[in-house]
Amino acid sequence: MRNAGVTLVELLVVLVLLGMVFAVSGLALVSLGAPRSSARMRALEAARAQALRTGIPVAVVDSVSPVVFLPDGRALGTGVDALTGALNATR
Repeated sequence: MRNAGVTLVELLVVLVLLGMVFAVSGLALVSLGAPRSSARMRALEAARAQALRTGIPVAVVDSVSPVVFLPDGRALGTGVDALTGALNATR
């Protein structure tokens, strides 16, 4: 008759499998970070924040397209979606 215990080999196999699962899930979580934005997008986000904070329209004129941010958070310009007022990240 065999004892109802767990052998050391079985315990090591389970620990190795758990370690592999945690390693793979840790790598997956690291890759979920937000992608880095360009310097232009950071400048546009800062201008929008300034317009919201001060209540004064802020214009950003760069080599790509001029954009004006209104105090209510909307954006006007050629690099902006006309329907939603959102910035086009592709430009």
